[in-house]
Amino acid sequence: MNPYVLTILLSSLGLGTTMTFASSHWLLAWMGLEINTLAIVPMMAYQHHPRAVEATTKYFLTQATAAAMLLFASTTNAWITGQWEITQLSHPVASSIAITALALKIGLAPMHACRSTILQGITLTTGLVLSTWQKLAPFALILQVADNAHPYLLTTLAISSTLVGGWGGLNQTQLRKILAYSSIAHLGWMILVAQMAPQMTLMALITYIAMTTAAFLTLNNVGSTKTITLTSAWTKAPTLTALACLILLSLGGLPPLTGFMPKWLILQEVTSQGFPLTATVMALTALLSLYFYLRLSYAMTLTLSPYTTNSTAPWRTTTKQPSLPLSAAIISSTSLLPLTPTALALLA
Repeated sequence: MNPYVLTILLSSLGLGTTMTFASSHWLLAWMGLEINTLAIVPMMAYQHHPRAVEATTKYFLTQATAAAMLLFASTTNAWITGQWEITQLSHPVASSIAITALALKIGLAPMHACRSTILQGITLTTGLVLSTWQKLAPFALILQVADNAHPYLLTTLAISSTLVGGWGGLNQTQLRKILAYSSIAHLGWMILVAQMAPQMTLMALITYIAMTTAAFLTLNNVGSTKTITLTSAWTKAPTLTALACLILLSLGGLPPLTGFMPKWLILQEVTSQGFPLTATVMALTALLSLYFYLRLSYAMTLTLSPYTTNSTAPWRTTTKQPSLPLSAAIISSTSLLPLTPTALALLA
């Protein structure tokens, strides 16, 4: 892609997200979301491949539908209450439609159907942007309207997302689809406490972005898009392959890695609020996601690919990928658990 065009698209992504962050009016927030969508679409369709075009079309249609629903919800609320402010979404019908539209924006279950095929049809770099940056603006709106939403709606979205994210990733061999279902499951954890403790949602979102960035950059570095190709990843980058297992276990939420921190605190918060059954269901659904993370770790470390030698490849060359973002993402996704008290103090 032409560097000038890429600069314009990336600037538009930043502008759209910043506009949504800074807005208190629904129309300005809606405009920021639309700028985000229109900026990411050319990056998705750049490959000129049928799968890329299909993924781009599905993404555009779902985002346009969600934007129309969001505009309808804000207009309905303004018609009934006379308020255009985001925090004044007080009518129950308008708030339910808005939450549903934002759930469709980020791919929560049961509005998740196209998410895995969308990620499967694009590159890992574009998928990283889609899985991290594109979720910031909708989450900013969710945190502002969660207080006026029905609690059962948020809990239903959370439990269904963790169930779908866990069950959907069990039978997958494509790594991008696995990461898509992983994203759905993590979003369920964030939505669960959006009304009880918004700071927990923010901390879970930051942790998820760090872990997902590390996962996507690692797969991009070793050039793996299928589970079978992970078996030969150690011949290309032995150290990175070992660290990739820690990243996957951190995504699964195992201590003492960073991914344990948000799940631990969210379960503690949900239990203290008087919902032990919900906390139990969420903890059990986390085991489903942990299974396919362990399966990927097994493929990377304990399985030999056919037609490979038992030693590192002598022709292995140094990687051309930038190492600083990858190093920062790996450190943040594996070793930030001791900073839990600091994170709680900063987000309190």
